[in-house]
Amino acid sequence: MRIGLLTDGGYPYATGESRLWCDRLVRGLAQHEFDLFALSRSAEQEAQGWVELPMQVGRVRTAPLWTADEDVLGTRAPKGLLARMVTGGGTRSYGRRERRRFAEHFAALAASVCAAGAGSGEDAGSGEDAGESGEGRTSAADAQFTDGLYGLAELAREHGGLAAALRSETAVRLLEAACRAPGTGRTVQTAAVPDLLAFARELDRVLRPLSLDWYDEEGLGAVDLCHATSGGPAALPGLLAKRFFGVPLLVTEHGAQLRAHYLAATGAPRNAPVRALLANFHGRLATEVYRQAAIVTPGNTHARRWQERCGAERGKLRTVHPGMESGRFTALGESGDSGPDDTLVWVGRIEPAKDLIALLHAFAEVRKAEPDARLRIIGAPAPGPEGATYLAHCQALAAQLFPDEATDAHAVGDNPVSFEEIGGAEVADLPDAYAAGGVVVLSSVVEGFPVGLVEAMFCGRATVSTDVGAVVEVIGGTGLVVPPRNPRALADACLALLRDPERRARLGAAARARALELFTVEQNLAAFRGIYLELISHAPARREAEAVDADGEPRPFATPPEAHVLGPWTASGPGPAATADRRPSWAAGPRAVCAGARGAGGGDA
Repeated sequence: MRIGLLTDGGYPYATGESRLWCDRLVRGLAQHEFDLFALSRSAEQEAQGWVELPMQVGRVRTAPLWTADEDVLGTRAPKGLLARMVTGGGTRSYGRRERRRFAEHFAALAASVCAAGAGSGEDAGSGEDAGESGEGRTSAADAQFTDGLYGLAELAREHGGLAAALRSETAVRLLEAACRAPGTGRTVQTAAVPDLLAFARELDRVLRPLSLDWYDEEGLGAVDLCHATSGGPAALPGLLAKRFFGVPLLVTEHGAQLRAHYLAATGAPRNAPVRALLANFHGRLATEVYRQAAIVTPGNTHARRWQERCGAERGKLRTVHPGMESGRFTALGESGDSGPDDTLVWVGRIEPAKDLIALLHAFAEVRKAEPDARLRIIGAPAPGPEGATYLAHCQALAAQLFPDEATDAHAVGDNPVSFEEIGGAEVADLPDAYAAGGVVVLSSVVEGFPVGLVEAMFCGRATVSTDVGAVVEVIGGTGLVVPPRNPRALADACLALLRDPERRARLGAAARARALELFTVEQNLAAFRGIYLELISHAPARREAEAVDADGEPRPFATPPEAHVLGPWTASGPGPAATADRRPSWAAGPRAVCAGARGAGGGDA
């Protein structure tokens, strides 16, 4: 079958989220054909190019979310100097009827986003609608959001995009009227004109997929199944493919997209009304994505709870854990070595969410009980100034808590806490990092799916972790779990394992067995192989025009049996020119594979 893989800031680009997972999925399901529809996040991401694509990738269509709409290849905006002179700008101006349609649909969208309780949990303001039940308001606002979103999508499809309209004065006035209407949240009611302009810019970026030219018989209309690798903007093309062509939608979220937006919004330099409006919009969008998806596959129970909170039906949810390569850890995991008896090791990216401050204070308690204990912190700081600042703060705290010590008057002092990076003389590779300690520690206060914890389990290491995210689900009963932000509890758990080598060995062996059962690439591919077949078996059959009669009924023997066998002879009709693109993808011959990436701005390849 032909799969339309929808990504946002990831595959096929060389950097980004879910890149490795998507590449393993495409390569592992070689019996299917994949068309990639990718949204890019930045010019730097596009400049780094694509990963090498396997043969089963048929077409790649890209579009950036980071440029002005008139610079985007693949939108319906006219190109060239003459076209801009005729239309007066990057997009064709709407006539009176189109402007009326836009105002109607955008007003419905804005009213749903401004309604209290859309996603931020705000209380309703005073007004004649304030006495209406919360459930009734939510249901009505969801219907408004649906009408407005699909109305704008149809307008963009018929009349050349939305960019000029979304940045127009009309859009800002409609937003202002929606914010001042009775029944809106108190925070939203305080939005000033600069807040409305900022929200309109963000809305233009998030709704960019509505203006793309992907929605035709040569694009998303030609696929058998849309697989969105995340919610949010990546799932928007899947929503429109289902509406315009009836293509079933599968949504995979290793971490809840709405939760990620909330976490990112807390550190963004935006005013409270803008944050509230964006939270409301993403909440409504998540609800619609989960409602339209045939199946939603969360990566863990933590993400599943978020999806249920956003309205996903339990019957649609199938937990599929991310698949990870275990081969590189086999030698260490099968060695039977439980590691040094006096060393704790932490492996990961150094950033505030990992709470290394609490780990250092916990290690101070460990040193009081075990003076020979050591702590090795292995990892690089997160990109940007925040990561470097946090690393410097941790190093300063370690120097204050643990002054350099020497065994005698003639020895050089040594600090029991070391900060190292993978690739150095002592830690050449990732397995060497986990082999450096007898106990692997995870001290995070915020965590989604703990990849580092699974790697430690593959290595057969005993672990001490904080109870955040999907940690308990991943570790099961094969490690110790303590509350976050509790250095005393963390220290007690580390001491218990350091003093008991036999227990460490038992827990490490059980952890490796659990990881090999649940978190390998093979189990992930088997799960999606079954889901693909299940979804396509319930999808209505698409019949070629030559295979049906005037009444739409199938013509006997119109499709030869050879059409269901892979090979170059499967083209139906009198010759290659008569081959229909609407035939099932498994009846198609080999297709050309794109050879490289376009420049900034995206487009077809």
